Amino acid sequence: MPPVPPDAPGEGTPRGTAAGKARRWGSLARQALSGERESRGAPGSRATMCELYSKQDTLALRRKHIGPSCKVFFAADPIKIVRAQGQYMFDERGEQYLDCINNVAHVGHCHPEVVTAALKQMELLNTNSRFLHDNIVEYARRLSATLPERLSVCYFTNSGSEANDLALRLARQFRGHQDVITLDHAYHGHLSSLIEISPYKFRKGKDVKKEFVHVAPTPDTYRGKYREDHADPAGAYADEVKKIIEEAHNSGRKIAAFIAESMQSCGGQIIPPAGYFQKVAEYVHRAGGVFIADEVQVGFGRVGKHFWSFQMHGEDFVPDIVTMGKPMGNGHPMACVVTTKEIAESFSSSGMEYFNTYGGNPVSSAIGLAVLNVIESEDLQGNATRVGDYLTGLLNKQKAKHTLIGDIRGIGLFIGIDLVKDQQKRTPATDEAQHVIYKMKEKQVLLSADGPHRNVLKIKPPMCFTEEDAKFMVDQLDEILTVVEEAIGAKSESMTSENTPCRTKVPHGHLKVY
Repeated sequence: MPPVPPDAPGEGTPRGTAAGKARRWGSLARQALSGERESRGAPGSRATMCELYSKQDTLALRRKHIGPSCKVFFAADPIKIVRAQGQYMFDERGEQYLDCINNVAHVGHCHPEVVTAALKQMELLNTNSRFLHDNIVEYARRLSATLPERLSVCYFTNSGSEANDLALRLARQFRGHQDVITLDHAYHGHLSSLIEISPYKFRKGKDVKKEFVHVAPTPDTYRGKYREDHADPAGAYADEVKKIIEEAHNSGRKIAAFIAESMQSCGGQIIPPAGYFQKVAEYVHRAGGVFIADEVQVGFGRVGKHFWSFQMHGEDFVPDIVTMGKPMGNGHPMACVVTTKEIAESFSSSGMEYFNTYGGNPVSSAIGLAVLNVIESEDLQGNATRVGDYLTGLLNKQKAKHTLIGDIRGIGLFIGIDLVKDQQKRTPATDEAQHVIYKMKEKQVLLSADGPHRNVLKIKPPMCFTEEDAKFMVDQLDEILTVVEEAIGAKSESMTSENTPCRTKVPHGHLKVY
């Protein structure tokens, strides 16, 4: 069972730290869990109130009323989650799961300070941003203070998709250009304008790449075109963008923007090589375009040492537009575009007013402020660094032990485990990755697999994740990989024996793992 932190903080553990908070939340979670087990089935019990239908009825109703393209985690054996606290989630039976997936519940599921802020403001007022209110301007001020000085103008939306769509509008209005350069395997949202620039999506469907969209190679130094043994992978990948710009200009097209996640998530937890963004920005600016940094998945201190992931690339790199979402409201729908005064004034000069009914409303802004407060008061950036470094160290030891692990990459609490069939050839172990995440679920640890080959285990938990959680997760992974590798070895030996002339009769068949 996943670890439940002790009741009280240990000696020397400040109450404001992530570890101290996690321990107190663990106590609350255990008390609630105990209460559910004691009162199961009783009228009005917490377990009853959390569940309207049996799991089978919920599945049946979902199949009937929810669009079939709306998928669930672990589709072959979905889990029904009825509540959560901190880094833990609980199903309808009261079983506890360690959440290593949720970068949305950024400061922890149902954080009491965030819940209280939402409740207090909701009891007082919620309306649209056409009315003057302090919350939206205070949040904009606080948010801008985390960014480089020239990024100071905010547009509030409700989702990362809305934010990225608006960013494209800002970019296209700025110079009157139309074309967009995106990275291969990128995902920037579900709106039509974003599916068009998201190879992760449009290459899986029937859509074809639009003529105004240009796809650059993902700056992946493990599996990409230019790898870690290249003398200058950053320069080589940036030159690919330069070539795209030149070819577009030769065809009479003009570049409006280059857009990239500061670290690719759906693309397989890809960390761009140092210097790549600076060079790309130089080429894009020279072409009259702007640089859009998509921080929807990776912002708000997840990398630990920096509040924004693009800041890893140094003070000499500042995007023209930054988009953010998911963790911003800790599960509440909230997102934002931040840009320069010059780009904002150009957008305004079009004469079209921008209005978003719910963007930046008083409740959303109060929640956003609470999230910022918790990140600071509980030192969640520091926790991301400490726990992330500890977890990466544990995983690198596993890499030395397990042939299925080809690469461990990541920063802070954003880590990818690239599973391979062959470490030299780096052949993606897609089936094995899917097997592993289901087996981890059985051990009550929630992971997902992504990347173009769906072979990269993604670790992006709530920021209150502890070293104890990290140790537990890695121990379970170690056990599962050991069993899988033993089964693969047995299968390989069996097949070798079958193909080798021998007087001794060898049983036909092989060990089935999946």
